[in-house]
Amino acid sequence: MNRKLLDLWVGFFVAVGFAAVLFLALRVGNVSSGNFAETYRLTARFDNIGGLKVRGPVKSAGVVVGRVAEIRFDPQSYEALVTVTIDERYKFPKDTFASILTAGLLGEQYIGLDAGGDDKMLQAGDTFAKTQSAVVLEKLIGQFMFNKASENLESK
Repeated sequence: MNRKLLDLWVGFFVAVGFAAVLFLALRVGNVSSGNFAETYRLTARFDNIGGLKVRGPVKSAGVVVGRVAEIRFDPQSYEALVTVTIDERYKFPKDTFASILTAGLLGEQYIGLDAGGDDKMLQAGDTFAKTQSAVVLEKLIGQFMFNKASENLESK
């Protein structure tokens, strides 16, 4: 092979390699072009969001139905305001319960939706009436240790 043809093949494979890396980066980061479906926004108020992050999944029955769009702090109520975008295909009753859950023991945190039984559905801009904050492992351990210490003092 002559030098120009060899350079052409090397350039081709380098370009394909860059395209593959870009494709994988977009897929891993959940920024692929398949996420441009019609959505509507809902808001939830939590006392503690733990390690919840923007673009975290919103799941119902284990199925991803949306994403966390924004996380803010409300200085009046001292709560976290979490805005989620839900795929337009999925409608939820007004009494849907939003919880911050953890995938596995130390996995990522996500918002889980438990549908209620109300006849009226949540509309764009509505706020979840019922929420449950993240369970913070450090608080649980502290409460357990405090309870064990108080039991030992009472038994003496």
